[in-house]
Amino acid sequence: MAAAITVLLDGVASGMLLFVLSVGLSVTLGLMNVVNLAHGAFGMVGGYVCVVLLSRAGVPFLPSLAAATLVAAALGWVLERLLYVRLYGRDHLDQVLFSIGLVFVMGAAADWLMGARQQLIQLPEWLSGRVEFAGIGLGRYRIFLILLCGAVAAGLHFGLVRTRFGARLRAAVDDGVVARGMGLPVGRIFSLTFALGSGLAGLGGALGVEVLGLDPNFPLKYLVYFLVVVAVGGANSVIGPFVAAILLGVLDVAGKYWVPQVGAFVIYTAMVVLLLARPDGLLAKARS
Repeated sequence: MAAAITVLLDGVASGMLLFVLSVGLSVTLGLMNVVNLAHGAFGMVGGYVCVVLLSRAGVPFLPSLAAATLVAAALGWVLERLLYVRLYGRDHLDQVLFSIGLVFVMGAAADWLMGARQQLIQLPEWLSGRVEFAGIGLGRYRIFLILLCGAVAAGLHFGLVRTRFGARLRAAVDDGVVARGMGLPVGRIFSLTFALGSGLAGLGGALGVEVLGLDPNFPLKYLVYFLVVVAVGGANSVIGPFVAAILLGVLDVAGKYWVPQVGAFVIYTAMVVLLLARPDGLLAKARS
């Protein structure tokens, strides 16, 4: 029983982290119709910013997370204005080739600046160790991940569904010409949305250094996981990828814990089964 609860907690924490890392791709793909396979590179940038500030500059953990988010968001905004804006309306193959090329460029830059070795961080004392609850040891950092990522998910859903900015974004995506005719700053809306997705990736990358590790291969190593979450959850909502990430995180951790011989394949098997059952996403209406 204790082992099952521990696996469940670790799986939920892993899923929450995977959601924060992946949801920006869901936003850019589902709402902006941009296939940005370089999404994980912004997570890598956030991770390295956190490592440098926390381990080398002595900045506390929470300000390092905030800085990682802001730097990744700023980089995303700059690249969107300079490069990605030229790909809007282009064929998806052009977007794939460009973003994959950007992954290799940013990976090479990270290797040159930081080296190829795995980066390590020292968590603050209040996030280290475990707490005992009903005779079960719960990792403090896992609990922190669940609370923080859950708050991010709730805030993002509210922002995209219940605010004026979310309504403007949906209008700009549905018909940019009409939106511009009504005076909406479509270019600015897309820039802010892309920056938001990049910042979330940076936050996920910073949070994931302790759990996932960090090296210049990070964007390619976890690209499949990001795509799985978006494919299973659907690319036009926040709740779908959230549910998919939690489900896949629990299955992945459970598989690696109880059947380590095939644990790495559990998440792919689950993806195939879920896509066969719900090809349009977990929360999409069933096809008639």
